Amino acid sequence: MSASPALPEPVSLCARTPRVAAERLVGEMVPPPRFDSVRFDTYVPDPNQPSQAEAVTVLSTFAAGLGDTADTTRGKRRWFGRKPPAEAGPRGVYLDGGYGVGKTHLLASLWHATPAAPEQKAFGTFVELTNLVGALGFQQTVQTLGGHRLLCIDEFELDDPGDTVLVSSLLSRLVEAGVALAATSNTLPGKLGEGRFAAADFMREIQGLSARFRPLRIDGEDYRHRGLPKAPAPLTTEQVTRAAHATEAASLDDFPSLLAHLATVHPSRYGALTEGLRAACFTDVGPVPDQSTALRLVVLADRLYDREIPVLASGLPFDRLFGEEMLNGGYRKKYFRAISRLTALARDAKGLLAE
Repeated sequence: MSASPALPEPVSLCARTPRVAAERLVGEMVPPPRFDSVRFDTYVPDPNQPSQAEAVTVLSTFAAGLGDTADTTRGKRRWFGRKPPAEAGPRGVYLDGGYGVGKTHLLASLWHATPAAPEQKAFGTFVELTNLVGALGFQQTVQTLGGHRLLCIDEFELDDPGDTVLVSSLLSRLVEAGVALAATSNTLPGKLGEGRFAAADFMREIQGLSARFRPLRIDGEDYRHRGLPKAPAPLTTEQVTRAAHATEAASLDDFPSLLAHLATVHPSRYGALTEGLRAACFTDVGPVPDQSTALRLVVLADRLYDREIPVLASGLPFDRLFGEEMLNGGYRKKYFRAISRLTALARDAKGLLAE
């Protein structure tokens, strides 16, 4: 009997230094692979949370209202002719709710349901949008996105005043060009029953744009943990290493070295950093040493989650990555999101341990 062909050695993320053209950043502003196939009819509302079913109805109607209009030139008339006529009612929706209630599913469903060509719709996280401005410049970003019919912003961040002002200014210009807006953000941990405070924060930060948004409350518990067991215990270094060598297109990195490497790669490139992976394997996971490193890890966790890349790790469990000071600080919502997503990916990796 012939031996099975040997799998390639696992790659190291620390050996990757991707370069991403600005044009690719624009072209990739679509729902991530995890949400390629989601639609409104694949969202299953919790019968105990009527706000979830209401959100589907409201967003479906909103999408239908963004269909073809007399403007078929991707916004050129808006720049070189008269301003578009005033729209009746809000031209934006803000999905307000806690972790894992399906806001991104609904936001991606809105993108898919909007009757416009993909190049007339954009979908990205708040961080990806700020990275786009950094790559293209403010005016070029306005010109590029100003011809779109819809811009969806996932995980709108309210904890960085500079970035919030930048994006608020950008959205003001896009609204002037007739672009419809949709956004999500997270209620802070401990306030999952008080989503209205998150909505109030959002409306205050975008100031003059607040009249353009209809807040849409979505109640519920984190579906990533709904009815599921607790997070799996960390693996041994031997288990992680064995799984990395037994899995095609896996990466294998020492966690402290990976954290150091992330400082050398711009966060806008973390998607390219994980390109082609089918599993990410980390050994010697330990506490994140400082806030800058922690914020970079949050972006990496988002890109791994978007791409449905399972994670195997040895060392500390993911809920001990961030110290108490971080979890009580201004960026706590990002850290709790990263913990939630890494925990979900650790569950996804269970099948890779089968002998």
